[in-house]
Amino acid sequence: MHQRKYQRLRQELIAGGAGLAGVFLMGTLWYWLVEQWSWSEAAYMTIITLSTVGFSEVHPLDERSRIFTIFLILMGIVTIGYIVNRFTEALIQGYFQEGIRMRQQRRLIDTLSEHYILCGFGRMGRYIALEFQSENIPFVVVDSQVEQIEEAQNLGFVVVQGDATLDEFLLKAGIERAICLVAALGSDAENLYTILSAKTLNREIRAIARASTEEAVQKLQRAGADVVVSPYITGGKRLAAAALRPQVMDFVDGILAGSNNSFYMEEFRLDPDICPYVGQTLSEARLRSQSGALVLAIRRADGNLIGGPTGETHLRSGDLLICMGTADQLRTLNRLLGPISSRFPRTPKGGK
Repeated sequence: MHQRKYQRLRQELIAGGAGLAGVFLMGTLWYWLVEQWSWSEAAYMTIITLSTVGFSEVHPLDERSRIFTIFLILMGIVTIGYIVNRFTEALIQGYFQEGIRMRQQRRLIDTLSEHYILCGFGRMGRYIALEFQSENIPFVVVDSQVEQIEEAQNLGFVVVQGDATLDEFLLKAGIERAICLVAALGSDAENLYTILSAKTLNREIRAIARASTEEAVQKLQRAGADVVVSPYITGGKRLAAAALRPQVMDFVDGILAGSNNSFYMEEFRLDPDICPYVGQTLSEARLRSQSGALVLAIRRADGNLIGGPTGETHLRSGDLLICMGTADQLRTLNRLLGPISSRFPRTPKGGK
């Protein structure tokens, strides 16, 4: 059901209620001013007239007031009939159930913390959302297109319908509590405005944007995007790599997508308060022998990247470990390190 239709039904129900209140007020004022009845008598006469219950008149009416009463009855029938018609349509279309669902969804968004915000649910956004879902990542979809919002709802995603370039809808998505925003809207200009708004509302949020051109990549980076991905540039490089090094690309794609049902890659940031290995070397920590997972690289807190760390490499507070292994190996490594990560790759179907 389109959200616009729900808004229309809501407006029509409100208009019907206002119309009925206007008819009631008009009848009451007539009997009070023209017939010189008391307020209670005027209101009572109006009620029994509009409801057509057939009670006798409060006081005898002259011809003028009887003509007005006939008009009042017709107005009441039309107004009440309109309200009943709109109310019936609302019941059939599930308006009230949808209203309850939307309120529940708003309460759910209010409870989210350290979640992801996906702006845009087009072809690329849909795949991003499915990846988030497969990794058990809490996220909110923001899009202004009714069809795309309906598709996201049908897939069970939490959605906010609105323009992601506007602060209002980013705030509805809980951007002040989010840790990452992905701008995957259809145009570079929309993604640029979204990144600017996001960084203004939450300076600490990690912002990732889609870009169509090299010029847009530079502008998005200047706007504050932490990572900018161009599908065309990245796709061209991957196609070239697949042609030149097909086996390497098959292996990397299998790791990134989990399609080979064996290896995954995960990152772990070391917290000195819960990680017992901070200050030790990799040889002393024996992470490889205890978990089976391989530490591919370490990014220091100052941004320095150590590729292929040796056994003499020290583990420091704030280090980000980039590791590879099976789902079970990565779970074991996470337990050894604290745990410090709340998400794990799912065990493949058919696996142990």
